[in-house]
Amino acid sequence: MISDGPSSVLAFSNIIWETSSRAISQDSCPLTVYSAESISPGVRNSIGLGTEGDKGFIAADIEHSMLILCGTAFSDINGTKETLVALSEPVIFARGGLPLPGRLLAFGDSVVLLLAPEDIIQSCTVFLISRDAGVILSSEGVVPFFRFGDTNTNGLNLYKLPSAIVLITSDDSRTIPSASKLSPGQAAYHFLAGYQNGKFVPAFHNGPSSIDPLELAKALMFVLKEQQIPSFLVNAKGIESGKELVTLVESTLSMNIPPFQAKGGEIKRRYKSFLSGKYQQLPEGFSF
Repeated sequence: MISDGPSSVLAFSNIIWETSSRAISQDSCPLTVYSAESISPGVRNSIGLGTEGDKGFIAADIEHSMLILCGTAFSDINGTKETLVALSEPVIFARGGLPLPGRLLAFGDSVVLLLAPEDIIQSCTVFLISRDAGVILSSEGVVPFFRFGDTNTNGLNLYKLPSAIVLITSDDSRTIPSASKLSPGQAAYHFLAGYQNGKFVPAFHNGPSSIDPLELAKALMFVLKEQQIPSFLVNAKGIESGKELVTLVESTLSMNIPPFQAKGGEIKRRYKSFLSGKYQQLPEGFSF
């Protein structure tokens, strides 16, 4: 990060994980942040912002992994985080990490990775390690994109592989069981569909992403197989509180849950219709 003032540096230091120092020349694709806390009227006018640029602006160049913050834009923490995620996803994915729109739930020393519709997950944010959507899963472990709270204590639950991945769906037809076990291929299939009570949101990603959801699903299936991480599908329809959802997830992990099998074939046809219309061919191993 290159800045002309301490305020923007302090704002970033509160959300960015610390890393070991190294020469930039040793990094094949660094992410550079430029922050100019002051911006002259001449600059605003030259780029066509006029008075609308008084409070600053955020600009991103994904191709060159560059983020530019002008004026007080650094104080827009949510906007900065969203832009950083979009910029860093290709870098992370190219290096073997999976940037997933999930959240982490801790049970003692175990960590569970939750992938769920945003409206459902919002009901239980108080139980989660981090309220921000976005985690990075790799062969070495899982961690939220951004720092949060007291990282010295919360960090004890991180930097390890999740004990399980739980995909949370919502289906009021009751054709999807309340809880079931998925194979890696099924987990990748349901992740790619992102079913939300009649609607499909590929990879459970509501916002724009610079990574093809199909490529992300393929990589997820590989990690689940390679690291032997169990995966489950939970139907949250009828759950009225975040505490109920967390209890259901916890009981799912502690019980002998049967393999996934939907009641009837209508919902399977809907999945197939959506995915076949969006993707010409699914990889070998993907299954409902």
